[in-house]
Amino acid sequence: MSRSASPNAVAGVAALIGDPARAAILLALMGGRALAAGELAAHAGVTPQTASGHLARMLAAGVLAQEKQGRHRYYRLASAEIAETLEALMAVAARVEPRRRAPGPRDAALRLARTCYDHAAGRLGVALAEALAARGYVRLADGAAAVTEEGQAFLAALGVEIGAGRRPLCRACLDWSERRPHLAGRLGAALLEHALASGWVRRAGEGRALLLTPAGLRELPLAFGLPSDWAEERP
Repeated sequence: MSRSASPNAVAGVAALIGDPARAAILLALMGGRALAAGELAAHAGVTPQTASGHLARMLAAGVLAQEKQGRHRYYRLASAEIAETLEALMAVAARVEPRRRAPGPRDAALRLARTCYDHAAGRLGVALAEALAARGYVRLADGAAAVTEEGQAFLAALGVEIGAGRRPLCRACLDWSERRPHLAGRLGAALLEHALASGWVRRAGEGRALLLTPAGLRELPLAFGLPSDWAEERP
C-alpha cells in the first residue's frame, strides 16, 4: 500500500507550482517536448539567471527532469502524473478566474485539440473518451478509467499499439477547457501516437495545439464513432 504524502510535502509541491514564473515554465512543458532554459525563460518572462534558479528548485523537488545533449541541457516534466495534475489545476483556474478577454484564435485551437503531455486533450480528447465509453470499450466512473476486454480487442483491430510498462494502462484526466475527462495513461499516449501516424492530426509548430487534417475530420468519426457535432463548442 502506498504511503500518503505528508501535509508539508503537499504544501511544498503546491508552493513550487504556485509561483507565476514557475507555473509558466511548467505550462510551457505541457506539450511533452523538452525545452532549453532560454526558451523557458522567455515563456516565463524572466531573465535566464532567474529561470535557472527556478529550474534548479523544480529539478531538486523531482517536478522536472533534465536531458543532456552535448553541452546543451533540456528540461521536461518528470512524469505524466505531473502533467495530469497541472491539467486539473487549469480546470479549476478556468472555473474561478473571471474572463478578462474574449478567446482568440489560438485559444480556440487549443480548446479543439491539444496535447496534454503525451495524450490528446480538448474537445478531441474528450470526444474520444466519451465515444469509447459509449461503446463499452472504456469504463469511466468517479474519476477513474479502465479498458474492457472488448475495448482491447477493438483497439488491437484498429492498430492502436498500447504496449506494456509500469505506467497505468488507462487513466481519466480532467480536461481544463471541457471540464470533462479525457484519457491519459498508456492508452491516451497510444491514441495520440496512432492519430499522428495516421495523419489525422499534426502538431502546430512548437505549441500544444493539434491541427486536425481533412483525413482526420473524415476518418476519426468513422473509426471511433464520434458524434457529428463533436468538434462544436458547448455553451
